[in-house]
Amino acid sequence: MLLASASSALAADNFWQAIQQKGVLRCGAAPAAPYVMRDPKTQQYSGYFAELCRDFGQNVLKVKVQFVDASWDTLVAGLQSDKWDMAMALNQTPERALAISFSAPAQDYQISFLVNKQNPKVAGLGTKLSDYDKEGITFAVMSGTSQDKAISAAIKKGKIMRMPGNDESRLAIMARRADVLVDASDTNHLFALANPDWAKEIMPVPALAKQGVSFGLPRSVSEADMEVLNIYLNQRRATGEIDQLVNQASLQANATK
Repeated sequence: MLLASASSALAADNFWQAIQQKGVLRCGAAPAAPYVMRDPKTQQYSGYFAELCRDFGQNVLKVKVQFVDASWDTLVAGLQSDKWDMAMALNQTPERALAISFSAPAQDYQISFLVNKQNPKVAGLGTKLSDYDKEGITFAVMSGTSQDKAISAAIKKGKIMRMPGNDESRLAIMARRADVLVDASDTNHLFALANPDWAKEIMPVPALAKQGVSFGLPRSVSEADMEVLNIYLNQRRATGEIDQLVNQASLQANATK
């Protein structure tokens, strides 16, 4: 038992070294633009988390990078069963942290607002949640989502229009049947980039449902090995390189629609 325990501790403290010896970093990939995208013709992966995984593997660990097809339901289980070494683009939650470890966030997930700049009802409003929570302002949100839950708890005076899907909620904003579209910031960012003539994204203050978006790793990974990845992510985030990757991925996602 002591030998097995010592062997397990050694493996945990040499996570990256073991991958270097194998020569391959396996990245669990569940497509969701702009985090992870897969070309249906070439089956090649892109998106800013895919680019980070590829760069970290090739330029830090000096190994080949293999993307392993996954789904959002299997990303955590795949780490636990050693199907991949890293899971890409997982929101940090306490429930997941009971099962796996998280890297430092590459980006932050939060709920944002998207408005029509040509709508006089919201023209000139600031970023405070209270600026929009007033009678006569209608919020469009997809029914039953985390966005629906968050905005329902926050809004006291405005009206909430619950729609069956993203397409319907976006059409409500475009037709001005609603004044504020409530969605994940990455999704709204994509929509704003695709419609720069009229769409504007707003990050409300205080933040709604803010979470880090990180790499997931096996829970046994040591602090020393995790620090290697964290230093890489913190440096790339501080220099604005990750923001550039996000914008590139967002433009690519829009181009393929």
